[in-house]
Order: sequence, then C-alpha cells, then structure tokens
Amino acid sequence: MDIREINNEYSVSPQISLDDVDQLKALGFKSIVCHRPDDEDPGQTDYALIESRARELGLETAHIPVVGQPTADAVAAMVDALDELPKPMLGYCRSGNRSTIIYQQTMHMRK
Repeated sequence: MDIREINNEYSVSPQISLDDVDQLKALGFKSIVCHRPDDEDPGQTDYALIESRARELGLETAHIPVVGQPTADAVAAMVDALDELPKPMLGYCRSGNRSTIIYQQTMHMRK
C-alpha cells in the first residue's frame, strides 16, 4: 500500500483492498474516504466491501465518488467528512490524485 501523508490529519493512497483496511487500522487511521465510483475499473474492490470491513474494525467511512474534477457538491461533502469523521483519515481513489485534489479544494472552504 502506497500511503502519502498530506498532513497529520489526512493521507492519500491508490485503491485499497480488504486486507489494507486491517493494516490501516493497525497504522492508527480512524476513518476512510473513497473517491472512486464503483466499477470504475474491472476488479476494483467495491466500496460496500471496504465500508463493511472498516465498520467491523471500528473505522468510520464516507463515499464521495469523483469523476474528473471534483464538483462543488463533492467538495462540500468532503468538507463535511473532514468536519465530522475522526482523524487521521485516509482518502483513496485510483492513484491518490483525486483524493489529493479534493482535499486541497476543501482547504479554501474550511478556513
């Protein structure tokens, strides 16, 4: 798993697996946000499976799918997630790029 720390409250990674959820818990993450729509790529782990395993482990989750540039609604949902979910948080998508971009866009709204 390729985790890139943005700051002490938020990190990003490419697509995670069910086994990665256990590792994220062990690393001290408290919440996970998925920025991928389901079925974006063949074989990707569905969000519902990630969510189920995360909840079994006591992690909170949110699904804020982004296709292309984040919409205003997606950014607002991410602001809510950042305000409401425990930290540290991991955001993931196909490469980590969308998860980074949406986080950067929330910084303008959270100030």
